Amino acid sequence: MRQSRKDLFIVTLFQSGDEVAGDLSGCGFGGFADFALATEKTLVKKPAGISFEAAAALPMASMTSLQALRNKGNIREGQEVLILGSSGGVGTVTIQLAKHLGGVVTAVCSTRNIEQSRLLGADHVLDYTREDFAAENRKYDLIVAVNGNYSMLKCRKALKPDGKYVMVGGALSQIFQAIVIGKPLSLGRKKMLFLAARTNTTDLAYLLNLASDGIIKPVIEKYFTKETTAEAMKYAAGGHARGKVVIRWEP
Repeated sequence: MRQSRKDLFIVTLFQSGDEVAGDLSGCGFGGFADFALATEKTLVKKPAGISFEAAAALPMASMTSLQALRNKGNIREGQEVLILGSSGGVGTVTIQLAKHLGGVVTAVCSTRNIEQSRLLGADHVLDYTREDFAAENRKYDLIVAVNGNYSMLKCRKALKPDGKYVMVGGALSQIFQAIVIGKPLSLGRKKMLFLAARTNTTDLAYLLNLASDGIIKPVIEKYFTKETTAEAMKYAAGGHARGKVVIRWEP
């Protein structure tokens, strides 16, 4: 049966005045606006213990991290986890979630982000300008590739016999490589996987509650005003942001 236009605006999950958070990517465009239209199924209630800025910084980055570690990586207590690209929005949350889920975390980042990765809970930090993770004797149960132009063959060699590699980001050439040769490289016990994160309100509610309880914290490097939205996008697209960039929308 076809829904009428009137039916599309019936809201049952929230009341007027509720504070909510969500990912609007599934609703088309409109996030950079004074008012945005979204279906109630894309939103969750924002916990009182977290700011609007922090809630805005979490959705896609944190859901990508959670789905990489839990859904694809099947992370277990005590496993060795390597994070390639630990300083951006996804990487900073991945460190914290991997620790929360029981992993022993090795973070790979540039010199200027070493201290940040340590403060977020990484057990070991490798400076990629001076050290090669593949040259280390340590092998990993799970490698989460957030960024960095590392070949899949190199990463596969760094896995334990039953290890898993999960690519969640990178250049188009890297993503294409993961899609094309991921399956052939996964014929043995080692698995080379690619994650296309999906919006999931159950996951988002769980992550917002973790943030409200202080278990994870989105790293926000810079704030921009709505008048400088274009500048914010240009900065984020440069690929060197430490954590997230947030646009403050003043009334």
